[in-house]
Amino acid sequence: MISDHVKGIRVIRTAVSAEAEAIAVLHRRARATYYPEGLPDDGVDWTAAWRGAVGRPDGQVLCVVEAGAIIGVASFRPPEGATGETVKLFQFHVDPDRWRAGVGTALHTACLEQWRADGRRTAVLDVHVDNRRAQAFYARQGWMPDPENPPAEGDHHLYLRYTVDAVDGE
Repeated sequence: MISDHVKGIRVIRTAVSAEAEAIAVLHRRARATYYPEGLPDDGVDWTAAWRGAVGRPDGQVLCVVEAGAIIGVASFRPPEGATGETVKLFQFHVDPDRWRAGVGTALHTACLEQWRADGRRTAVLDVHVDNRRAQAFYARQGWMPDPENPPAEGDHHLYLRYTVDAVDGE
């Protein structure tokens, strides 16, 4: 992992491939919190998946680094078949030990800044139905149920949409 030279400062930056394992560990820890029976074995090599996400030319992975440790991560890119103005937030995780410390809000703000810079006007995501904490977080940030993707019977995810407003003066 790349270590920050300045200690005690929280930095949000683009992740690098060498950090894929640390990101995968954070991902597992965060996901485990909303599975009451324990994190299911989905058969995915998450380190390889994160390495792939970091290397995608059409996407971006932002990470929050504090005291040399990754404490938050977000992965986004255009969804399949969407217009150029839409971006999908595929992954958004904060270290459970850092919840309610402003990490998620700062990371979400960084995502919005990037989406605006990229000309995105709509963001979409899906969130696990049992992840009430994430649903509440997204609602506080202004995400709404996606009217184009209502949940189907037995679906394990809710689909949300966010309107990315232009910054004043744009």
